[in-house]
Amino acid sequence: MRKFVKNGGFTLIELLVVIAIIGILASVVLASLNTARQKSRDARRIADVKQIQNALELYYDSNSNVYPDALSALITTYIPVVPNDPSGGSYLYCQLSSGSYQLAANLETNHASLGSDRDLDTANCPATSGDDANILGDEAALGTDCANGTAGYCYDVTN
Repeated sequence: MRKFVKNGGFTLIELLVVIAIIGILASVVLASLNTARQKSRDARRIADVKQIQNALELYYDSNSNVYPDALSALITTYIPVVPNDPSGGSYLYCQLSSGSYQLAANLETNHASLGSDRDLDTANCPATSGDDANILGDEAALGTDCANGTAGYCYDVTN
């Protein structure tokens, strides 16, 4: 039998096992946090689109039933600042030939609100002049990104 050693410590194997377990737990927690961050950024994008949509409707009511050419026309009177995408980009806006508009944001996850957005085809939103000269995509068409045709989810709304 082994004798009990008073000043003995942990063996190298025991320390390595503990470090491995801590590493596995840390990676699981970080993966969960990353998903939560993506979902929170998507929730902010959807809230920003709703805020811009409300400002557009206020503009429409105050300006002879016409929507602005660019979102910058909303600043100060209808909205303090035009919100930016949490990842640093901007939201996409264009006027449609029908006198309506299309407003879109690129989501990172397959958010539940994608089932209730408009999914307009890119042909419905031709590029306009100015900062908002973008052609919008449609997540139903192979998951096309609103801005640059890469894989993603396009949340788009119209009036």
